Amino acid sequence: MAVDYTVIVVYLAGMLAMGWWGMRRARSKSEFLVAGRRLGPAMYSGTMAAIVLGGASTIGGVGLGYQYGLSGAWMVFTIGLGLLALSVFFSARIARLKVYTVSEMLDLRYGGRAGMISGIVMWAYTLMLAVTSTIAYATIFDVLFDMNRTLAIVIGGTIVVAYSTLGGMWSITLTDMVQFVVKTIGVLLLLLPIAVVKAGGFGAMKAKLPTSYFDPLGIGGETIFTYVLIYTFGMLIGQDIWQRVFTARSDTTARWGGTVAGTYCLAYALAGAVIGTAAKVLYPKLGSPDDAFATIVKDELPVGVRGLVLAAALAAVMSTSSGALIACATVANNDIWARLKGAVRPSAEEHDEVRGNRAFILIMGVVAIGTAIALNDVVEALTVAYNLLVAGLLVPILGGLLWKRGTAQGALASVVVGGLAVVGLMAGYGILANEPVYYGLLSSLAAYVVVSLATRPTDAAVLAVWRERLAGRSAPELPSEPAAAAPQ
Repeated sequence: MAVDYTVIVVYLAGMLAMGWWGMRRARSKSEFLVAGRRLGPAMYSGTMAAIVLGGASTIGGVGLGYQYGLSGAWMVFTIGLGLLALSVFFSARIARLKVYTVSEMLDLRYGGRAGMISGIVMWAYTLMLAVTSTIAYATIFDVLFDMNRTLAIVIGGTIVVAYSTLGGMWSITLTDMVQFVVKTIGVLLLLLPIAVVKAGGFGAMKAKLPTSYFDPLGIGGETIFTYVLIYTFGMLIGQDIWQRVFTARSDTTARWGGTVAGTYCLAYALAGAVIGTAAKVLYPKLGSPDDAFATIVKDELPVGVRGLVLAAALAAVMSTSSGALIACATVANNDIWARLKGAVRPSAEEHDEVRGNRAFILIMGVVAIGTAIALNDVVEALTVAYNLLVAGLLVPILGGLLWKRGTAQGALASVVVGGLAVVGLMAGYGILANEPVYYGLLSSLAAYVVVSLATRPTDAAVLAVWRERLAGRSAPELPSEPAAAAPQ
């Protein structure tokens, strides 16, 4: 294992070194939060693929393949579909807005402050995403060093917080590119063919497993539909994803770079399911499907290769964790703290925006590590996060992009009704039930349409500014007192 340890230590040291290098480039708010909006197609595609394919997509994707066979690819597949839809239909318009957060987009569209509610919902989502990624370090470090769960979370989380705090989006972009390469080599080029060969090839896999393992819909139509609602739509509106769209240097980069990343996700989804299916042949009675990845890596891969594949798993976890962390900090600072501070001190003094955002990443990182130590159920935490995101924010965001009759009051009603409905339904049906997100989303849509039609249309001047920004043209400032009151 000495060689494997060396590979991992070199990899982790490299992440910290890139954080230090990124600090030298992050001289302004734009550089720190969105890499100066200067990423070209190659870097944009790699970093976008890295952030959406995290520990859940890697370890969890293999686990679903172990449990359901090839249809276990559907979770990660729907993530890829969501990224493709975002890239083809929305990314160019989103990039042209030149904002930093989803709530700022709602401000611009509805003529005022999107307010605390949308910011808090997005903050809760990004925090839980960071937490669940941080918990995943325990699995990987346990395989590597037989390490205590809490210590593993602290070590992994501290490394991510360190390089994210130092250089912001530049550090995260650089590390994500390395992580993308490591994941591609470790999972697609090494683990996938080795797992299939060790299982005896596809012919032996088919002979030893039930036919349901090779049914594309074996996981169940209702489960697939739920994945589409949660993950495909979640990709369209998550702050962590939008913040990467903001880094693109042009509309073309955002559209085509994202399309390449989405296509890569589809291939990654199938690879994870095949690896999991092979693991089922090799280890038919594992205690938990999520143990499949670690077990096949630990027992079947040669020295050196094992270290690289475990580095790939770390890369997957770190890319999602760092992306969620900077998104969480950006929302906390720009959408929550700045509003609270502005309400108390409207004429607040000038301050160093880079230093302020750096402090928020550090604070949110500590919160994420502490929460990860306290929580045990990763799936429940992630389900709560996505249910709140989709039921609370999907309708007002897509409504704002697609329907000019939507109003600020309708957006506020949609966020409140959808959020309260999904929380109440999770309490009644259970966190992992499908019904909460179904009915929560329907109630959010109904509230948005009914209240928007019952209230005055958004002021024409606000819509004119919105159209100018969507078109990528310069636009005057929003009216200081818009006709339509915005959600608070």
